[in-house]
Amino acid sequence: MQVFIMVSGAFTGAHVWQETAARLVASGSAAHAVALTGVDPGRPAPPTQVGLETHIEDVIAAIDATSGREIVLVGHDYGIHPVLGAADRRAERIARVVYLDCGMPQNGVPALAAVPDQALRAQLAERAEAGEREGVLAPPGRGEWGRWGSTAGVGDAALERLTALAAPQPLGTLLQPLRLTGAVAAVPVTGVLCARNGARIDLVQRLVDFGDPSLAVLTEPQVTFFELPTGHWPMLSCPEVLADVLLGAAAGEGHRLRPVGDDAPSPAHLRPFPLDVPELPRDRQGHVDLYVPDGDGPRPAVVFVHGGPVPAGARPRPREWPTLVGYARLAAAEGMVGATLDHRLHDIGDYDLAAADIAAAVELVRADARVDADRIALWFFSGGGLLTTDWLAKPPAWLRCLAASYPVLAPLPAWGMAGSRFHPARAVDQAGSLPVVLLRVGREAPEIAATVDAFVAAATGCAARLELVDVPNGHHGFETIDPPEETMPALHDAMRSVVAHLTG
Repeated sequence: MQVFIMVSGAFTGAHVWQETAARLVASGSAAHAVALTGVDPGRPAPPTQVGLETHIEDVIAAIDATSGREIVLVGHDYGIHPVLGAADRRAERIARVVYLDCGMPQNGVPALAAVPDQALRAQLAERAEAGEREGVLAPPGRGEWGRWGSTAGVGDAALERLTALAAPQPLGTLLQPLRLTGAVAAVPVTGVLCARNGARIDLVQRLVDFGDPSLAVLTEPQVTFFELPTGHWPMLSCPEVLADVLLGAAAGEGHRLRPVGDDAPSPAHLRPFPLDVPELPRDRQGHVDLYVPDGDGPRPAVVFVHGGPVPAGARPRPREWPTLVGYARLAAAEGMVGATLDHRLHDIGDYDLAAADIAAAVELVRADARVDADRIALWFFSGGGLLTTDWLAKPPAWLRCLAASYPVLAPLPAWGMAGSRFHPARAVDQAGSLPVVLLRVGREAPEIAATVDAFVAAATGCAARLELVDVPNGHHGFETIDPPEETMPALHDAMRSVVAHLTG
């Protein structure tokens, strides 16, 4: 018989698993929610005595108390850290580890690195550097749980109970590094992603497709995935559905990712650009590639900014992707200089670095003798949409147009950027007369579509110069995944609009 040993996230105790555990038991399995020392009401302890190792020992004790059964360890949020620590020391006892809407902790890295709220993470790091390692982190208030993940689907009563029973989190559990021998690597794993918290299977597949060798492990046969259409706390929002998913995971079911290799189909970002554009050579200038049409200059330029995050090990680099190169050559066919660039948006915390890279790239383009420095357009894609913020807030006189294709226009819930400056909807009222061309797809992921809707509402409310170009049947990254006859007219309309703003 299977036994599920479940470990909750920060501030929460075994109580969050009650309904899920009941469903598992009703199915004929056994279920045990671990009471973590110093957090769960049933296991009080002074914060000075509680660290990550304490919680690892709590999970090991639960494993050792189980005999003759197939053990499935489930870690939610912070809980995946003690789960992995325990599984590493009892690998021969564990049938599967389930990562429930959480990251992939690494050896030597503390749980602090997985705190989603970037500002809070920085504050805790400062406290640690100042020697404050034995205190506690106060639990969220009723309206603060969103800093730790989307509360979508959690009813008012459940949220009230979550808040009432929340406990301070000992800092040692977040600051003590996770130590792994590597034994846990042999244990099969399942990832359960919560779509309304910004995590989707197709997004993970895209990360794998970028070619970073460190992500190849996610395509191994023993790794499966499930996706739930809910927020970060599925044990509260859909406990019975979660239980069914856990049963499927224990049975080895779930979606398997497609590996990158010679036999695999070409990933979307490496498929050919669907339009027939002139094969102009690239002129590489630092982290920028220029595509310059024949003839006398200087000419206006369109700088194309890729989305992300894109793993640092991705090959080829984004500025060489067929879609970006195709856009740049299309701009050149219209008499503009097209430019692609690489920026350092490798992780959600890298937006500042990426913004600096883009600013430097724009100045490099403007300094080129073949470019009219007073006629520049910026065109952003996907997760690069947040990087429009600085240009909306303080548009320089030479910026004649800003365009965006299927952009993310507000931080997603799991990104921990609630206080970040990168929030285009809050900056659009400062755009003044800057034209904004927004290429909007009708089949966008709901959580991204919501950010676009909020931006459009804000732009309409402040009478910004917003031009909407709709692709009713288009998906995110439509250029290489949707039928060209349905999507290319909109792309042409958007390009013509941008060119008109540059030349008018």
